[in-house]
Amino acid sequence: MNMEAFVLGCGGMMPLPYRHLTSVLLRREGDLFLFDGGEGTQVSLRRLNLKWKKISAIFVSHTHADHVTGLPGILMLSSQVDRKEPLYIYGPPKIAEYIETSRKVLDMYINYTIIVKEISAPCVVHEGDGFYIRAFPLQHTKTCVGYTLEELDRPGEFNPEMAKELKVARGPLWSKLQAGQAVTAEDGSTVLPEQVMGAKRSGRKFSYVTDTLYIPSIAKEVTGSDLLICEGMFMEDVSDQAREKKHMTAKQAATVARDAKVRRMAMIHYSPRYTDKDLDSLLTEARQIFPGAELTKDRMRFEIPYVD
Repeated sequence: MNMEAFVLGCGGMMPLPYRHLTSVLLRREGDLFLFDGGEGTQVSLRRLNLKWKKISAIFVSHTHADHVTGLPGILMLSSQVDRKEPLYIYGPPKIAEYIETSRKVLDMYINYTIIVKEISAPCVVHEGDGFYIRAFPLQHTKTCVGYTLEELDRPGEFNPEMAKELKVARGPLWSKLQAGQAVTAEDGSTVLPEQVMGAKRSGRKFSYVTDTLYIPSIAKEVTGSDLLICEGMFMEDVSDQAREKKHMTAKQAATVARDAKVRRMAMIHYSPRYTDKDLDSLLTEARQIFPGAELTKDRMRFEIPYVD
């Protein structure tokens, strides 16, 4: 089952000609999940030729303009097709008011169900086949949350040779064992799934963190992530400004990645003060703490493979 993340916009505060505002699309097989929707989201979706019609849920970190101004266009875009599935939108308080006001003021034609759920405490906000998405608190100038998508453990690998030794006939009985059911072998004995299945294999974890002060609790929430997309908005020489505006520096993002033992961390939501050339300096600072740190760029793709 494929999982990949697409950075639709990596900028913060204001869009630049080469840097749309913050937005990430996560594709997990047939499911598409949008994390934030800054200005320019539609442009990147079109340029990447992603099937935006299939976005099933949108996860909003907070209601600052640079994270939500692309959402009305997404809602109207989805009305251009026949859509039977509801669109879920999750976010902190005020997201429901923002969506409803946008619909009224813009007189939107919406031909599908929109279900908005506001988050008031850390919790699982969305679940699907073999995964769940959890929201957790961040510290910004207004209520802000981060998100993790975590897959459940997968069954171990099936051992066909062992099944033959135990006299289990190939076919439906093998399928039952792989589904976790005991079966009766040809000699009348009972064969349990654990006799022919290897140890359980871990699923994958994706985490999205932006617009927050550095707080140690973030590392606990994103521990073991296969991919952490994390804001690294400022360099260390303006850490006082970062603290005042309740944002993280590149070094602090790297500290989260190191403490959380993530496999991969890519920074996002750069201050517009930094040109693309300047971003190398952000990366250099981050790599002093977490050598594997990376930069995101608009329309960049990250594959998230299974470890085993």
